[in-house]
Amino acid sequence: MSNPLEKKRDLLYNPYIKGRDNLLLKKIKQIFTGTDFILIALTLALSVFGTVMVSSATYTSASTSYFSRDARVMILALALGMGIALVVSFIDYDIILKLAPVVAVGCVAAMLILFRFGVSPEGRSDAISWLKLGSLYFQPSEIVKIGFIITLSWHLSKVKNSISDIKTVFLLCLHAAVPIVLVVATGDMGSALIFIMMFIGMMFIAGVHWLYFPAAGVAIFAASPFIWYKVFDDIQRNRILALFSPESYPTEIYQQNQALKAMKNGGFSGMGLFKGELSHSRFLPEKENDMIFSVICEELGFIGAIILFVLFLFLAYRVIAVGKRSRNYAAGLMCYGVAFMIISQAVINIGMCTRLLPVIGITLPFISAGGSSTVCLYLAMGIVLSVYRSSGGLGYENDYRFARIAREFGN
Repeated sequence: MSNPLEKKRDLLYNPYIKGRDNLLLKKIKQIFTGTDFILIALTLALSVFGTVMVSSATYTSASTSYFSRDARVMILALALGMGIALVVSFIDYDIILKLAPVVAVGCVAAMLILFRFGVSPEGRSDAISWLKLGSLYFQPSEIVKIGFIITLSWHLSKVKNSISDIKTVFLLCLHAAVPIVLVVATGDMGSALIFIMMFIGMMFIAGVHWLYFPAAGVAIFAASPFIWYKVFDDIQRNRILALFSPESYPTEIYQQNQALKAMKNGGFSGMGLFKGELSHSRFLPEKENDMIFSVICEELGFIGAIILFVLFLFLAYRVIAVGKRSRNYAAGLMCYGVAFMIISQAVINIGMCTRLLPVIGITLPFISAGGSSTVCLYLAMGIVLSVYRSSGGLGYENDYRFARIAREFGN
């Protein structure tokens, strides 16, 4: 009769089993080695920062918990989004790019659905930019931004050898016009502006001749009367005019005036978390969404704003670094597109809060309340992680725009 202790010892020292365990450990090590933990840490830091600030913005004396419904939705969106990001990071970016035509069709379909089932956000009867899914709301333009980054990167890679030809530029502009027109038609002017900024940024990085950019500026200026009278509605026009004549538009400028007051209250070090005067009153509209930056300034002061700026700068720098070091042209452009999306949204949102730009409903990435926005941002991070993993980390560098310029001057 065999001894059970001897069987256990044989299993422990079995070279086959030991080799299999070593292979498993090697695979696990490869998984962790190919993950950009700095990028993950930065996104998590922003998300935690945002969840805490949304909790504070929505906290009242009658609250039974520090975590409101908006905060709980953000926590769930963070968990779901991080899971999606990790799954996407294991998908080779080549597969993502090959699916670009399918992604394009899906994005157009998502926007067209709004014309039948779209609902208006609160206070905006002129817009139909949301889908109601039970008790939740989803904004299709958020995921269409990611789809646009994928499809435009794919398109640019196909025409990179003739990137500055008039026909090529015209077709690229037509590509961008499809989502922009659809988004404008649903009343979401803010998202349309983000699409335009992503398009300009990606075209520049791709190496389109610089003369096209001032030419586009002249064309937009020439079309400004049409845009002002035919594209903008009364609400949008009044919000722009309110910046130049606040006393003439007290209703339109009220939200931004209150945001500025809250920011002034914060001073250098802030009034303290959960202690903001305007942040915990009903006199600061959309404080957990569009005006979350004013809550940060009131409760955490100048110090809190600087911390937020540093986190955004490091995140943008990291995403761009992954793009620069990608061995694939289109993959690198996707990273740049993600960086432009985050930077433009942050700049516009802060511009809204500081009364430098009109209120156009752009949230602060990772910070403002909103489940669909958070999940889609993490989907974008998943694409960047995929590029990082497939490129073998940050050991290679390729600056598309300036490498192309250098070649042109070298010829």
